[in-house]
Amino acid sequence: MVRFRQLFTHLRAWFAITSIMTLVNGGPAIAQEPSIENASAAVQPAILWCQYVGTQGPGVGKHIVLISGDEEYRSEETMPMLGQLLAKRYGFKCTVLFAIDPDSGEINPDNQNNIPGIEMLDNADLVILGLRYRQLPDDQMKHFVDYVDSYKPIVAYRTSTHAFAYDKDSTSPYKKYGNRQKEPWKGGFGQKYLGDTWIAHHGHHAVESTLAVHEKSNAAHPVLKGVDTIWGPTDVYAIKHLPDSATVLMRGTVLAGMNPDDKPVAGQKNDPMMPVAWTMVQESPNGAQRRVFCTTMGAATDFVDEDLRRLVVNASFWCLQMEGQISNKANVDFVSAFNPTDFGFHGFRKGVKPSDHQVDISDQ
Repeated sequence: MVRFRQLFTHLRAWFAITSIMTLVNGGPAIAQEPSIENASAAVQPAILWCQYVGTQGPGVGKHIVLISGDEEYRSEETMPMLGQLLAKRYGFKCTVLFAIDPDSGEINPDNQNNIPGIEMLDNADLVILGLRYRQLPDDQMKHFVDYVDSYKPIVAYRTSTHAFAYDKDSTSPYKKYGNRQKEPWKGGFGQKYLGDTWIAHHGHHAVESTLAVHEKSNAAHPVLKGVDTIWGPTDVYAIKHLPDSATVLMRGTVLAGMNPDDKPVAGQKNDPMMPVAWTMVQESPNGAQRRVFCTTMGAATDFVDEDLRRLVVNASFWCLQMEGQISNKANVDFVSAFNPTDFGFHGFRKGVKPSDHQVDISDQ
């Protein structure tokens, strides 16, 4: 009983402090949950996501939710970087979600079944996806499905073409989102909503890198404004189901090595070149239109190239129907240090919590 009273006292104090800070600051800086386990020791909240709130720029008043969760390409490192950039440089409110180990509260992209905070999609204006083979519980997945069904815009990269995968014996009502599905959606969420699903590595994985070049017929598209060629160490994906309604923006030259000055591979791999970035406009049954951007580039190491960051920033503006505010050459300078980990399975940084990515962007 004494222990319970002490715990209650600590929690009451925490909520009181939180309320005062809310009044002083005009609102909480980040969404938080109290940690019962740690309350009696340090009165610390458990932060299961991070949030950056911009105060100046065309994005003020718009909420972008960036969802990481892939085992190979380090989206858990990329999304905080992009969230900081979009908030600091352009004024958006950016919430970054992660795959979380429910026991430790640490970021664990190998956990395919838990993305806390996904309910924040309910009031999002745009989602940016970096997912691979997730099988979320139905109560979490419902928020994602509701967002998709609302025909709000989507920006997606790399493995998001195969964002979900369900076990054969799954009884989930959302099983059709899995990329291995044949009915009722062949190719699942990726093929239905992003233009294609996972097929194969077109370039030799970890041997042949990618140089993305403009599709000349669409070089004037606003998403390409200020964007030059893009080099990334990840390989070109095979794309075979892209609908005729898609607008291809860039194609991927398969290079013979892992350096930007390597020569293109001779032969059929580059004839024709695969699409690596495209847009689509989708119409709902009631006539609402959704803008979609997808690129098959997007390892954390790919984002070292400022033109890939610029491509995604421009795409975010375009998807939000704000293309008139795309800069001639968007500022995509890093807000805080970005030192990406190489891609590869089981290579994520251990022991990292969402709070480790929380920075005060006003000080940067």
